[in-house]
Amino acid sequence: MGSLVRHRLGTADLGRALRPLAEWMPVDAPGGGVHPGDLGWQTRFDGAEFLLWTVDDEPVAAGYSDGGVLRVTAAPGADRQALAADLAEGDDRAVDGVPMPGWGRDEERWSVMSWAPRAVESRAEAVDYASAGDRVLVQRASFANSIFTLDKWQRMHASPAAGLAVEMLVRTPSGEPAAAATGWFAGVGRCGLLEPVGTHEDHRGHGYGRDVVRGVCAALAGRGASAVAVVTPSANVGAVALYKSAGFTVLRENQDWLRPAA
Repeated sequence: MGSLVRHRLGTADLGRALRPLAEWMPVDAPGGGVHPGDLGWQTRFDGAEFLLWTVDDEPVAAGYSDGGVLRVTAAPGADRQALAADLAEGDDRAVDGVPMPGWGRDEERWSVMSWAPRAVESRAEAVDYASAGDRVLVQRASFANSIFTLDKWQRMHASPAAGLAVEMLVRTPSGEPAAAATGWFAGVGRCGLLEPVGTHEDHRGHGYGRDVVRGVCAALAGRGASAVAVVTPSANVGAVALYKSAGFTVLRENQDWLRPAA
């Protein structure tokens, strides 16, 4: 067997990581730290960079840098000890998705939740180029520090991940954009992903967020997803409650691996 090789990919080459990563997705929720949708959401950034590990030119892991955390998913049967050694070498970031021997765990816990296909009712409408501005407006009004723009939305939809995206929007009775969500397809019989979900700060408390979540989940199930996963901080009780009200159940909690202090 050959040695483990780490590759840095730009958006144009992202398909090299997306295809195997989708094949590694289970039926209920990602087993590692990364879903193809996580990479797809990153493509909104100009100059986005992704990671792919190979052995003898065969993909064995994929991931990306999420601020101070390297989020990674390994292929079934991959040599996780070799991968952990590579992740530990020459880097000071935390790691999610691969056990790191001798490292500690972050105090922050993340709830991994899953939705099973079922019949739902939703007022959600599909987002297209005509309504993309409203989808961007909701994102910016949902997250105080959001820098999402129409240019970023267009960049994402011009990327190799565009065909995986399912985006929905819910409006108020008067037609104002109230909630939006993006879902990501990984293939028939594999789990999809919600990333991200937001409700306009002026329209919270009216069920719009739950409605758009159900709409995206139903759309992903309609394409053949076996389930839909979402990952949210366990301390964000409002988000956990929203997803539970939409039919999600908590499968487990994750904690990032923290490098030992020097």
